[in-house]
Amino acid sequence: MDTSNSFVLETHNLSKIYKGVQALTDLNLTVKQHSIFGFLGPNGAGKTTTIKLLLGLARPTSGSALVFGHDIRRESVTIRKRVGYLAQEPRYYEHMTARETLRFTAGFFYSGPAPGIEKRVAETLELVGLADKADRPVQGFSGGERQRLGIAQAQINYPDLLILDEPAASLDPQGRHDVLEVMERLRKHTTIFYSTHILSDVQRVSDTVSILDHGKLICQAPIEELLNSSGAPIFTLAIKGETEKARLCVSSLPWVVVIQTKPVKNHVSWEVTVSDESLAEAQLLNLVQSSGEVSVLEFGRRKVNLEDYYLRLTEGGKNE
Repeated sequence: MDTSNSFVLETHNLSKIYKGVQALTDLNLTVKQHSIFGFLGPNGAGKTTTIKLLLGLARPTSGSALVFGHDIRRESVTIRKRVGYLAQEPRYYEHMTARETLRFTAGFFYSGPAPGIEKRVAETLELVGLADKADRPVQGFSGGERQRLGIAQAQINYPDLLILDEPAASLDPQGRHDVLEVMERLRKHTTIFYSTHILSDVQRVSDTVSILDHGKLICQAPIEELLNSSGAPIFTLAIKGETEKARLCVSSLPWVVVIQTKPVKNHVSWEVTVSDESLAEAQLLNLVQSSGEVSVLEFGRRKVNLEDYYLRLTEGGKNE
């Protein structure tokens, strides 16, 4: 690494105006080495604009950015030698096979003996799960296979940073699963910076997430930290029987903030918001079971969903 710290990518008040429209405003990001960084935001938020600036495909209106310690304005060629890039909609020569496609791409980076190039092509096909389809024409590939081939192209030169623009946006569930699995495998080889608007993907594979809305950065944090700070703990219970006595007992506890109840067929569902998570974990279930003629069918802490947090931060949540 060229930098003295562990950041692969840093931006400082990076901004871009297109024809009088502010596409990106004072973006400040830091991406750590060997992380999977989810760049999250709705369509039109400025994600692709940011990627184009980082790759030197567009020039910032103001602000700056460093990739491997190199300035994106003056040293974009140096940066691109160490970056692999997958565009949102990759294009191929449809008559070529996957192996021929990677061999063609590898030719831009390697000039050594042919066996060495073939070895690298074979390794990359194996890495993205296309070894068994290596000699099939690309025109017969599914959407997920095409995206994995695109990742293979981006990875062929052993990049220190892999930038993926909406790698799973248009795929069916199986295709998305396969692409995310490849990204997880690549973690040990490179740093991954990928844009997306699919929240479940971010929650599954990312170490760190940033949320962009209308060209402005709303937050950036390790995903576990972000989710754990997204609200008071809530415990869920499914209860059957005479629940009123239990409800009165639990609601009188000083660490219980509110109980929301909802009838569900032959039982009642509770959502208990608490101020002390450790006390709730230790006492709540026993208190409910011992305070009336009830049986508890289910008990646990409600899983925090990134979507809840995201909607609270973006305009969609504000307008609800």
